[in-house]
Amino acid sequence: MVDYHAANNQSSTGGVQTYMEQENDWDRDMLLDPAWERQQRKTFTAWCNSHLRKSGTQIENIEEDFRDGLKLMLLLEVIAGERLPKPERGKMRVHKINNVNKALDFIASKGVKLVSIGAEETSAKEGLLLWCQRKTAPYKNVNVQNFHISWKDGLAFNALIHRHRPDLIDYDSLRKDDPVTNLNNAFEVAEKHLDIPKMLDAEDIVNTARPDEKAIMTYVSSFYHAFSGAQKAETAANRICKVLAVNQENEQMMEDYEKLASELLEWIRRTIPWLENRTQEKTVNDMQAKQEDFRDYRCVHKPPKVQEKCQLEISFNTLQTKLRLSNRPAFMPSEGRMVSDINGAWHTLEGAEKGYEEWILSEIRRLERLEHLAEKFHQKAAIHESWTDGKEAMLTQKDYETSTLSEVKALLRKHEAFESDLAAHQDRVEQIAAIAQELNELDYYDSASVNGRCQKICDQWDVLGTLTQNRKESLERTEKQLESIDELYLEYAKRAAPFNNWMEGAMEDLQDMFIVHNIEEIQGLITAHEQFKSTLAEANKEREAIQAIQAEVHKIAQSNGIKLSGANPYTTITPASIDSKWKKAMDMVPLRDNALQDELNKQNSNDTLRAKFATQANTVGAYIQAKMEEIGRISIEMNGTLEDQLTHLKEYQKTIMSYMPEINTLEGYHQLIQEALIFDNQYTSYTMEHLRVGWEQLLTTIARTINEVENQILTRDAKGISQEQLYEYRASFNHFDKKRSGQMVSEDFRALLISTGNSLGDSEFARIMGIVDPNGSGAVTFQAFIDFMSRETTDTDTADQVIASFKILAADKPFITAEELRRELPPDQAEYCIARMAPYTGPNAIPGALDYMSFSTALYGESDL
Repeated sequence: MVDYHAANNQSSTGGVQTYMEQENDWDRDMLLDPAWERQQRKTFTAWCNSHLRKSGTQIENIEEDFRDGLKLMLLLEVIAGERLPKPERGKMRVHKINNVNKALDFIASKGVKLVSIGAEETSAKEGLLLWCQRKTAPYKNVNVQNFHISWKDGLAFNALIHRHRPDLIDYDSLRKDDPVTNLNNAFEVAEKHLDIPKMLDAEDIVNTARPDEKAIMTYVSSFYHAFSGAQKAETAANRICKVLAVNQENEQMMEDYEKLASELLEWIRRTIPWLENRTQEKTVNDMQAKQEDFRDYRCVHKPPKVQEKCQLEISFNTLQTKLRLSNRPAFMPSEGRMVSDINGAWHTLEGAEKGYEEWILSEIRRLERLEHLAEKFHQKAAIHESWTDGKEAMLTQKDYETSTLSEVKALLRKHEAFESDLAAHQDRVEQIAAIAQELNELDYYDSASVNGRCQKICDQWDVLGTLTQNRKESLERTEKQLESIDELYLEYAKRAAPFNNWMEGAMEDLQDMFIVHNIEEIQGLITAHEQFKSTLAEANKEREAIQAIQAEVHKIAQSNGIKLSGANPYTTITPASIDSKWKKAMDMVPLRDNALQDELNKQNSNDTLRAKFATQANTVGAYIQAKMEEIGRISIEMNGTLEDQLTHLKEYQKTIMSYMPEINTLEGYHQLIQEALIFDNQYTSYTMEHLRVGWEQLLTTIARTINEVENQILTRDAKGISQEQLYEYRASFNHFDKKRSGQMVSEDFRALLISTGNSLGDSEFARIMGIVDPNGSGAVTFQAFIDFMSRETTDTDTADQVIASFKILAADKPFITAEELRRELPPDQAEYCIARMAPYTGPNAIPGALDYMSFSTALYGESDL
């Protein structure tokens, strides 16, 4: 007879052992017990059939069915997984003996002894017992100490099933005092759901004081093999789940990157045309509204996008690190969505932004000047038009035709005085024309109205010139008929007209508008005003002289008995009008003093604001520069564990972020400066734009440094690099990082590799540079160095491992079915595989067969999922 327990191991070295192997050790009385023999036959028959049915056959009677050796040889082939010598098909006794001998020879060739109990079997027994104890330890009323008494109540069998398939057993409903029910439940469930044939009856165990150890071991070994296969499948499924989870997480990160990159690029695409729009407005208020919109853009709309851009770069770097660590190909974003594309678009955005702010300020200046010139034009035009009112009528009248000789001479003298007045007004007309020309050159929006008014004044001026010449000629024709008139009146008129014109000009200057941008300009106006006031004494003397002439006229007339008409025939300028204008001018002087002083105060205030901005800007600029240098040192000289470094960097980041109120204070000063229309600042070389860019670079740099450490942690955890190795890598890298820039040129990197024990030829070094610098930039970062060293010193998961895992789930088939995937994997991952696996078209394909090999290869980048 064959020892069925020794055959419980399904490997080729386990084989089948006969009962004869144990005969010398078993109790002779037991061997003679008919009940025991029946139990042995039953158990061994069931055990044999559990294997033979794989070949489509079975046995009913051990002695008869194994007598010719054919089924015995078939049983050994199934167990060993090997072909035995070809059996003899004859019916003679010698043929049967030869077949049995072939089977026994095969057993011997595998090192299986058919007598005694070897150390190998003892070890197998102890191992099986330990497995049972470990699996049943959590269950109440179960204490497995052997392969006989410990199994009588049936709870141990049920506990084994429940531990591996809790869905098949309601363990809490079982009672220790009902062993038959417990045993039958376990045996029926095992046969129906676990494909374990029933080898014993419950009565065989319950009705025996000490159940047969070998029979129990044989039965338990069937459970072991069933569940060890399930454990193997579970391990394979776990490995696949882990790989799929990595891919799913990576794909989600890719989708998130693509979405965020698309949204950011779209925002940039929409924003750049707005920043490039140079449509001119007509007024300063309209341009200041644009300036306010731009301020909202800088302070409200852009900062979140700066964070998105930084986060996008960090996400991209983290994703690439994860892909490298999991042996996946590098992520290539959709066309136009690379980090370099985003940086390029961002650079274009900032270029447009800088140009837009400069354009707004220049437009405000231009419109200010235009509005100032336009008001000045209309003011001077109104004064001139008031002066020319009635002049054409005066020049075209024929009064000299009915005048006496003395009256004609008086008219001629009066005309000469008018010519003098007309010549004095020539400069004013030229000023008006010059302002109109400047408004045209500066593209004033109401140039048509200005040009029309200017043209009207110029045309009128030409008419006045012509009329003046005509009237002069008419008066000169009658001059010989006229007598000289009072020279004193003429002298008065000649001196009164220029003085009157000077006063009109002075009053015009006193009420003239002005626009300045700094203290020097207002001080220049104040100096000019002081110079003007210094001329008032001389002007007053001239006024008194003119009044003296008028007084002399009256004196002469009284002394000679001349009756005056009450008006100077040479001029309409009276002493009263001169005194009135003089008084008005004197009243305007203090008003002008106050206006200039107010502007001086304003410019002093602006200068104070410049100094405040400069002080804050110089402080912020120095802070940013110092922190940038400090981050550079920290990134090179970091000590402690990576977690310590990460904590330190995040605390450092918080410290930097706590400086934000200083930036906001500076922004507040900048806004006040813009509102005050201050365009220069001699106290600092910093501009708000310069400091904004520096601050954004500072925040981006610390975020990138934190991300580098996080990626190093990912690399360490995924590749099993020790902290000591990381210290060594960092120290070596820093030694050859001559410029302390966090990266090194290829020759320094070659020296670094040599220092780590790598003997490099040119071809090998070129291969390594292709790995650490795939873009051919000529520089190697610390992260690239770590990735390379981790690849060289640690194992990584591969497509072959995933294929092997799928093969286990597929029961060694070259394909797998949707049903198998749904049975072995979580629902979401099963559907993930089903949706991406191509149909299997190889040999022995069945409907719905799926190709797990090409799918596994695709996971590692050889084809698209």
